[in-house]
Amino acid sequence: MLAQGLVLVAMALTTWLVSSAVAPSIFHDHLRRAGMAHTGSESEHVEEAFWSALLVGLTVSLLIAVAAALAVSAYFSRRVQRSVGAVTTVAGQIGAGRHSARVSDPGLGEEFTTLAETINSLAARLERSETARRRMLSDLAHEMRTPLATIDAHLEAVEDGVRDLDGSTLEVIGTSTARLRRLAEDIGAVSSAEEGRLTVDRAVVPAADVARAAWAAAADRYEAQGVGLAVDVEGEPAAVRIDADRIGQVLGNLLDNALRHTPAGGLVTLSCRAHGSGVEYAVTDTGSGIAPEHLDHLFDRFYRADTARDRLHGGSGIGLSIAKALVEAHGGSIGAASAGGGPGSTFWVRIPGDGA
Repeated sequence: MLAQGLVLVAMALTTWLVSSAVAPSIFHDHLRRAGMAHTGSESEHVEEAFWSALLVGLTVSLLIAVAAALAVSAYFSRRVQRSVGAVTTVAGQIGAGRHSARVSDPGLGEEFTTLAETINSLAARLERSETARRRMLSDLAHEMRTPLATIDAHLEAVEDGVRDLDGSTLEVIGTSTARLRRLAEDIGAVSSAEEGRLTVDRAVVPAADVARAAWAAAADRYEAQGVGLAVDVEGEPAAVRIDADRIGQVLGNLLDNALRHTPAGGLVTLSCRAHGSGVEYAVTDTGSGIAPEHLDHLFDRFYRADTARDRLHGGSGIGLSIAKALVEAHGGSIGAASAGGGPGSTFWVRIPGDGA
């Protein structure tokens, strides 16, 4: 506001000085052209009248103009100040952990609208991240509590002489420690992938061979649970440049997820087909399906839905997160589709061609 006031004062002084320097010569020139001759006293009176009119007119005009300009500047300055103050307040609330705070559009133009939208988008992302963090800690505590309780109970039973340290007891303890180890490895894998620290050793391999290898690795598990597993290679897709072990891990996670949610007698199909210059892998099951509201969150860490991830099925809750991170490390994409409530679901992985 002070800077705007100084600019207005400078403009007023400039107008006055320019008018004082230019107006008299123009006035006398008009008198000369009109052929109006005056005595000395008359000329003096005329010049005095001119200067009085010029002084009054310029002064009144400049005062009105400056006052109007200052009023308009003050109005917009207050609006800008309130808007910036609102942004500062909301930013402070977000910094204090109140991620539900939002900034309203001040209506001052595209730049301020963009600023408000950016602050609100940041707050929404932080709110989602905080919700995911709390859910992750809760689920992680649950995942660790069960095997730890099992180990503790069996060790206490051995100490009290209720159980013998025989093969069955050691097997139970070993299974629980293996579950803890797998959980730690899964968390480390997804963290490394999301932070860009995961090593991906690419090589040109036949896309169909990766699908067949994943099918062969899972066949015994499927047979043991009475679920059919088929592989469908359409048109022998061309070779792709990938880390075959990592993509095999992705397909393995998807097949394990499908197996957990497909009842005995059901069928899971692993397909491989060309997709543009790359390849698309898809795992389709005949299980219970996934409700639409869960589809956008399936690849979040520890996300669970009644029809999609059930702790009773033994999943750690981050297998799909690992799959997503590994696929994105290849520059690809992963997604899921389901009608919800049956008949089954489809998870797809698309790896782009990159000169393979």
